Amino acid sequence: MESNQTLVSEKETDQLNSDGNRAEQDGEEAEEEEQQQQRGECDDQGNVESQTSSSVNGKEILKAIEIVERDSMAIARSYTSLFASLRSALSEVTNTSVDHMNCFGDTAGRVQECALDAATKGNRYMNSCLRLNEEMKGIDNLATQLKIIRRNVDALDSAVNRLVRFP
Repeated sequence: MESNQTLVSEKETDQLNSDGNRAEQDGEEAEEEEQQQQRGECDDQGNVESQTSSSVNGKEILKAIEIVERDSMAIARSYTSLFASLRSALSEVTNTSVDHMNCFGDTAGRVQECALDAATKGNRYMNSCLRLNEEMKGIDNLATQLKIIRRNVDALDSAVNRLVRFP
């Protein structure tokens, strides 16, 4: 509902104010007539005017009550609509929050699985590197032995070549 929307128009408000002023005036006139009747100063014409003004006054009061009742019903409908809208928005937000929490839980579970898998693979890699490092410590001796073997093979090759070329 827009904030500039009014439930009682200015015309109706002015009418209610004027009706209220008329009701006060009519009430004062009724009091005067009543006092005159008590004193016995009122004639038959005063009784007719009194009855007419009280019936007009009663109609105006009923009309004002109808206006207030109609405006009250409009306000009640407006509040009902507002609360229904709020309930719907709250339900939607709650459902969205639940969906987000479920998605977050699934994602956190997957991240945890991936982290555990990566940690396991990282540990395997580190263990392989440590084993390789241990094996590489003896490689200097092996390299030295290979160099010696290579020299011996070269010397043997040279000797064989000399023997074979001798004719």
